[in-house]
Amino acid sequence: MILIGIDDTDVEGSKGTNQLAKAIVSELANEWKCERIVRHQLLQDKRIPCTSRNGCASILLNARGSSEADEEQLILLIHQVREVMKKWFIKGSDPGLCVCPYENVSDSIVKFGYRCQFEVVTQADALAVADEAQVHLEGLGGSNGGLIGALAAVGLGHRGNDGRVIQIGEWSEDLVGCQTISAIQSRGVKVNNINTDEWLSDGLVELNKKLRPNLRGNEIVLYVQKQERQQNESISQEPTYQAIKLP
Repeated sequence: MILIGIDDTDVEGSKGTNQLAKAIVSELANEWKCERIVRHQLLQDKRIPCTSRNGCASILLNARGSSEADEEQLILLIHQVREVMKKWFIKGSDPGLCVCPYENVSDSIVKFGYRCQFEVVTQADALAVADEAQVHLEGLGGSNGGLIGALAAVGLGHRGNDGRVIQIGEWSEDLVGCQTISAIQSRGVKVNNINTDEWLSDGLVELNKKLRPNLRGNEIVLYVQKQERQQNESISQEPTYQAIKLP
């Protein structure tokens, strides 16, 4: 498996890093299967340039027809992702890219990702960690500041206990509004009542716009809370829950 991290790829009014991550997955689909795309929240601080909320994205891929990518495949993959990001480059953005075999993500990279959620770090910090761990990290324009978040995304994605899942596998964005828990589970998502820590197997969930579960304990989990019944609702009606948006 391969982890890709991208960050600071957009400007105000552009499509954003999540959409770029999906475009990368689409471009690589013939050779690489998407396992998940996850948005990770980094520190929000006036000293850190960002478009809106300082998020980055990790992409977990598996080589089709092979359990492990060789060095040649990895070099080609880096080239392909770089080319997609160059096509999407917008003046004013500062994109960064990190690519690393999943099993090569070091503890230092995971710790760096955690630091980026609580501390202001520098490009020099990121480059030093990447150099020690011998992973591919580069800036692709502007100030190259996105390389910080790109490395952080790889660390947080490997940690498997952080972020909001933007895409699972090759799913479509067709689950919106009110959905059954069984329909949600069919996408590989577990449903948890955040107030009782109960795993749910039946009922209805109001998703609002889109299904956006979280990555927790290397599992995809949608957290929900029980909705209050209206006075005119039947007591025999199926339990209804509201999806909770967590970072």
